[in-house]
Amino acid sequence: MSRYTGPRLKIMRALGVDLPGLSRKTIANRPHPPGQHGMKQQRKSGYGLQLQEKQKLRFNYGLSERQMRRLVIESRRARDSAGAKLAELLERRLDNVVFRAGFAPSIPAARQLVNHGHFRVNGKAVNIPSFLVRTADVISIHPRSKTLTIIQANLADPALSRPAWLAVDEAQLSACVSYLPGLDDIPFPLEMQLIVEYYAQRI
Repeated sequence: MSRYTGPRLKIMRALGVDLPGLSRKTIANRPHPPGQHGMKQQRKSGYGLQLQEKQKLRFNYGLSERQMRRLVIESRRARDSAGAKLAELLERRLDNVVFRAGFAPSIPAARQLVNHGHFRVNGKAVNIPSFLVRTADVISIHPRSKTLTIIQANLADPALSRPAWLAVDEAQLSACVSYLPGLDDIPFPLEMQLIVEYYAQRI
């Protein structure tokens, strides 16, 4: 399944949660699912609840199903809990770091900025959104890109408060990874155990 490029608010309404990585918009005014039957309460099966939680992650971080499966397989090899490791791997992606540092309004926007070569990691150009940062890595903006309107506008009005694991220097337009993120750093409510159970039957 390819990456989703359709209406973002519709997805958030269907999942019943604001996904800050997907869009700055909110479902507060229309919290019910889309469609003529959206106002009706619908019971979800165990599978339905697992799928819903999995889709929250997939859409917020902008991943294809193949990418999600690859990260889940990697997380299951870790000594720590699979859920905590999966959260760490998702948060460490360069496109997410650019978004969480306040340099972009959403992860899709951050992905485009990274693809176009506007960011460096430890002084070296990196244009791969899935690049995983490590502790003490410094993410900076290319000197020619510091005046980009999208970056300046979002620094003035960031979509989210910055996480504790990122130390941002607004004067230098850079961010340093203080420590690796964890499950508590995901910026929306999530039942990670349901996601682990979903993939346990499919991998």
